[in-house]
Amino acid sequence: MQKIKDYVEANKDRFLDELFELLRFPSVSADPQFKEGVLNTAEFVAQKLKDAGADNVEICPTAGYPIVYGEKIFDPSLPTVLVYGHYDVQPADPLELWDTPPFEPTVRDGKIYARGAADDKGQFYMHVKAFEYMVKNNELACNIKFMIEGEEEVGSANLGIFVSANKERLKADVIVISDTSMISLETPSLETGLRGLSYVEVEVTGPNRDLHSGVYGGAVANPATILAKLIASLHDENNHIAIPGFYDDVVELTDEERKALNAAPFDIEEYKTDLGVAEVWGEKGYTTIERTGTRPTLEVNGIWGGYIGEGAKTVLPSKAFAKISMRLVPNQKSERITKLFKDHFEGIAPNYIKVDVKPHHGGEPVVTPTDSIAYKAAEKALEETFNKKPVPTRGGGSIPIVALFEQELGIKTVLLGFGLDSDNLHSPNEKYGIENYLKGIETIPLFHKYYAELSK
Repeated sequence: MQKIKDYVEANKDRFLDELFELLRFPSVSADPQFKEGVLNTAEFVAQKLKDAGADNVEICPTAGYPIVYGEKIFDPSLPTVLVYGHYDVQPADPLELWDTPPFEPTVRDGKIYARGAADDKGQFYMHVKAFEYMVKNNELACNIKFMIEGEEEVGSANLGIFVSANKERLKADVIVISDTSMISLETPSLETGLRGLSYVEVEVTGPNRDLHSGVYGGAVANPATILAKLIASLHDENNHIAIPGFYDDVVELTDEERKALNAAPFDIEEYKTDLGVAEVWGEKGYTTIERTGTRPTLEVNGIWGGYIGEGAKTVLPSKAFAKISMRLVPNQKSERITKLFKDHFEGIAPNYIKVDVKPHHGGEPVVTPTDSIAYKAAEKALEETFNKKPVPTRGGGSIPIVALFEQELGIKTVLLGFGLDSDNLHSPNEKYGIENYLKGIETIPLFHKYYAELSK
């Protein structure tokens, strides 16, 4: 352990400089104007894998953005670890809410502020630097494969095709993903499950053109008003999702499971203060921890229509739109939930407007076993690094490819994340703690060591 710490300390400035260089690439996969930035990021990642000691590094083309692959197979008799990450990032909008430019990493109070700092550049790059340490110090305990993609933030549409076509190449004993969070540096944790996702876009159309709100207001239905009413009807007075059949496949936690889940350290007042809210909100009968990790949700991610520019324009819009995401829990299927939503939303629409529900992407919920060799190896590694046994938690986010990997490759995943829920993922002023980054680099070689030992 001390040898790893010494190496990280001696190379800390370089590790940070390299991460800052990676963060400067505007690799926004959702926006075509950033295409060059995404492709340049793939080149950078491939070069850094080569520099760290990977063999057979390749930028693999897909119908969208490429997947960077690299490996180090030094002893086929040893276990193989497949590291997954993504080099694309969310759009930085709204830019005016950033305190510093999103693609110019800035350090404040020990945190790196930049788009992608925690999701997922800072986290997957820990594995590259840990790999460098293991190669240079002859401490490789497992064979390693890297698969770093560029379309995670837009649904990984081409990853499944790549995985299906490269099953032999991707053969491994376990997949490690660092794209999740822990409770805190004082209370390390390991996520044991992730929610699934159903993402849709709704379009409501009224008149055949925008209308003067004085001339036509009160005589023609306003799509923005009707959309707001339809969305409001999706939750009942207990904040329960009011779509028939939505909860049919949800398995309720036992009293023992709920008790264990709520034993994790959590300060509700600190939570509210951090978010700047007077009270929490959610499904009646469940705690905040349960709501964010074990219950399905339906949230509006964006809503627009009509005039939204400066000043006033008295218009009754022809169309209104919303983007809606539903987080799913084990046993729920994204395809079924998407159909339930579409049928319900179109079914409750009044006949004086037209509704079109367009499915985007989805993914299945997963639960990772806590009795596996991989989980125990991660647990031992974190305990050695943090001097405290990690707490098992459930993650509220979604990584749809975890279910894909299990389906296509038959491999379980361990979620070895070092981010924090307060890192502003997908929001302005995203950040990642320097200590989190360096702790990750220290911990990952220990995971490989213990995984090899426990696999014997």
